[in-house]
Amino acid sequence: MTGEKNLETLLKSMQPKHNVGEFVFCKTDHLEQINLNQIIMTFKEEESITLITKKEVADQLNLDYAFVASWITLTVHSSLEAVGLTAAFSKALSENGISCNVVAAYYHDHIFVDKKDTDKALAILNAFSK
Repeated sequence: MTGEKNLETLLKSMQPKHNVGEFVFCKTDHLEQINLNQIIMTFKEEESITLITKKEVADQLNLDYAFVASWITLTVHSSLEAVGLTAAFSKALSENGISCNVVAAYYHDHIFVDKKDTDKALAILNAFSK
């Protein structure tokens, strides 16, 4: 199954889900000491390896972070070839003063917003289905 490509269908059926907890972006140069089962995402950049994990895990591992986020999953199975979904929801969020960090995974898009903006972001995202 390759996922939905139609933008109108994606927007009306994205059904955002708030994943409970506080999440942070960290960096490391070494994954050997880290239990990857505790990590949401890793991404290797030129400068270091970026991790997304629960705040409590980062605290236990003494990893630095500056941004505490809520994690919202768009539950619609979007195609990696879909055009316009990220642009549409990020524009709506930005028009309301909400910064978002987006991760596109195989099945779903994941949006990380500042904890204080969680309810407002969910309201904005849910408005697309109306």
